Amino acid sequence: MLVDDAPLIREGFARLLRDEGIAVVAQHSDALGIVTAVADLRPDVVIMDVRMPPTHTTEGLQAAVELKERHRDVGVLVLSQYVETLHAMNLLKGAHGGVGYLLKERITAHAELVDAISRVADGGTVIDPEVVRKILESPRRTDPLDRLTAREHEVLALVAEGHSNTAIATLLATSSRTIETHTSRIFHKLDLEATPSTHRRVLAVLAHLRASAG
Repeated sequence: MLVDDAPLIREGFARLLRDEGIAVVAQHSDALGIVTAVADLRPDVVIMDVRMPPTHTTEGLQAAVELKERHRDVGVLVLSQYVETLHAMNLLKGAHGGVGYLLKERITAHAELVDAISRVADGGTVIDPEVVRKILESPRRTDPLDRLTAREHEVLALVAEGHSNTAIATLLATSSRTIETHTSRIFHKLDLEATPSTHRRVLAVLAHLRASAG
């Protein structure tokens, strides 16, 4: 299901998805009644803009949060032109997987969008690195990241983007065992519980950083 108030963007996404073999079961120009529409149609994923009528502020994110509260098995992928870190955290904290937050202008290939939809449909978490960067750069009264080594900073950034230990090992050209050691030390230094769940890892890191930004 596509939810975007810009007809050209919505139709463009619809054509792209159909070309990639993804069925678009419905399109909506605002977030009003989306929870009911999802209950009726039961889509695998709802792709939603952030700023929509009537106020063009955060209706999309508010609807996304409500959707995940009512329908945990339905994936929600937020596509926006804006980095709304606080509202993104509200969405992520209330979900149990199957959520994503990407920036429209940073999707440069059809395959990126299709991959994100697939991951969200499968219960994964997809967060644009720019959103992660904004959170990392936000001012903090105390900075727990000062406890980390340069290598641990690299690993943390990749963890926050949703990569598994195996994927991080490949990206950093090292072994999975080494990454497991790094992540264990990171969670210990940040007073976070290490867990094999990618979604929980992302939520823990982002929640900690947002709380520190206070």
